Amino acid sequence: MRHLEFDGRYTRAILEEKKRATVRRRKPNLRRGDEILIHVGGYVIGRAIVEDIEGRRVCELTDSDAFLDGFSSREELIEALKKHYWNLSDFDTVYIIHFRLTERFEKPVMSSDYAYEGNSPLEVAEMALRYLALPEEDRELIKLFLQTGSLRKVAYRLGGLHKRRKIREALKRAYMELKKEGLMGPKT
Repeated sequence: MRHLEFDGRYTRAILEEKKRATVRRRKPNLRRGDEILIHVGGYVIGRAIVEDIEGRRVCELTDSDAFLDGFSSREELIEALKKHYWNLSDFDTVYIIHFRLTERFEKPVMSSDYAYEGNSPLEVAEMALRYLALPEEDRELIKLFLQTGSLRKVAYRLGGLHKRRKIREALKRAYMELKKEGLMGPKT
């Protein structure tokens, strides 16, 4: 499932449905009708449906766009955008993603755990090493993850924070195999 990530300061506005749109600089890999997960401040707080996506120049943004994004004016919206995108000009194209919250999670799920349907990455790693015949590279990555207890620490050992994806993918493959074998299942 695709997702949208937000800064933690927007949690309340999203849950109270005062923020029903977001303006992004890059064209999103989303389409109208997509079901998405809403990540805020490191937690998945719910699900939403993408209702519309429109491209527009910054100079064409309106007060209406600002209100849907939880701001009180066009000027406030543009000021916030320029904090996120420091070199944004009036003639740059931005994308307004309109969404409707369809489910609020009673208890937010850590974003890192959601990939494993509510199972902690440590549980997945321990079960995978115990019960699966993993490819050697995945086995070594998962062992290193268990030794350090941190995706970030593994990434740094592999050459930098951008390497987190490598361990995440190994854990995801392991989880999917554990699920297929009936050894683990969704908790969320």
